[in-house]
Amino acid sequence: MSQTLIVKIGTSSLTQPETGRLALSTIATLVETLTNLRHQGHRVVLVSSGAVGVGCDRLGITERPRSVTLKQAVAAVGQGRLMRVYDDLFSHLQQPIAQVLLTRGDLVQRSRYVNAYNTFQELLRLGVIPIVNENDTVAVEELKFGDNDTLSALVASLIEADWLFLLTDVDRLYSADPRSNPDAQPIALVNRIEQLEELQVQTGAAGSQWGTGGMVTKISAARIATVAGVRTVITEGRSPHNIQKILQGEQIGTHFAPQTVPTNARKRWIAHGLIPAGKLYLDAGAVKAVTSAGKSLLAAGITSIEGDFQASDAVTLYDTEGRAIARGIANYSSTELERIRGHQSAEIPAILGYAGAATVVHRDNLVLLNS
Repeated sequence: MSQTLIVKIGTSSLTQPETGRLALSTIATLVETLTNLRHQGHRVVLVSSGAVGVGCDRLGITERPRSVTLKQAVAAVGQGRLMRVYDDLFSHLQQPIAQVLLTRGDLVQRSRYVNAYNTFQELLRLGVIPIVNENDTVAVEELKFGDNDTLSALVASLIEADWLFLLTDVDRLYSADPRSNPDAQPIALVNRIEQLEELQVQTGAAGSQWGTGGMVTKISAARIATVAGVRTVITEGRSPHNIQKILQGEQIGTHFAPQTVPTNARKRWIAHGLIPAGKLYLDAGAVKAVTSAGKSLLAAGITSIEGDFQASDAVTLYDTEGRAIARGIANYSSTELERIRGHQSAEIPAILGYAGAATVVHRDNLVLLNS
């Protein structure tokens, strides 16, 4: 059966840890594996890190840049060289590829989100393997994904993938870092992300010297992907052929079970594409109406507001315990909401001096975050 696969490989797997230079044997195995998957009828997208590391090697820089401008310049040098390596290897197997560079802005604006979706779908229809990276050269801080784990999860949500494979420098998720803790226990299956809190999993914060991610970002990516209905696997990047074994049913790596899927593309965009600009805290009645009854959010149910946002910006809704329960598009600005929160809809025209929407977040523009 043909499936849509997102494969993300990190810098720690693509490069040699001592020098930051490309690990060509790993890349060659990855290319061969992905090409074989294409020949089996699967639709394949590769999310590849490594541009900064390759650029540093080319310029003789011995540690990862700290300033934004230097990082962007180094990424500009490295991205072309990285793509040349991929193109040379894939060309030997007659597999066409495409470069796709994204910023978070490409997913925030609805028209650009739809355009990105259509481009991916056409490339996959043509049998091309898109190779995706963050557009580090032009991305500004507020529109950065931050790491390619997050980018891969958002791409998986965007194109409605079946699988997300996060290839990293360990073979699976452990209860602690197995490189420093001999008592670390392997975790084979995660049905709910909350299980990791219950197991008191120690994730650490940093990735390798050349990478930006760590296990924290992979778990965060798994949360995004599984909520979008994408089965996610963490497995060893030095053994790309494990992807085929996993698809054949072998229990390799750590699997994160998919959760409930938003019903349409617009709601997937709201859930995963938008960057929330504010927070709305709800009373118990509003929480029940939104989560259980499937109703819109009214001003009367809002107890407090955080953030400075405008009408049509994304906001996150929180319950009485401070837990994020939903995300949606606000019909009012934060200034307007501060005036009308706690009031009935019929009172809004008198308070604001003009007739506004009866709802703060309409149910058609609202997505629950918990399945």
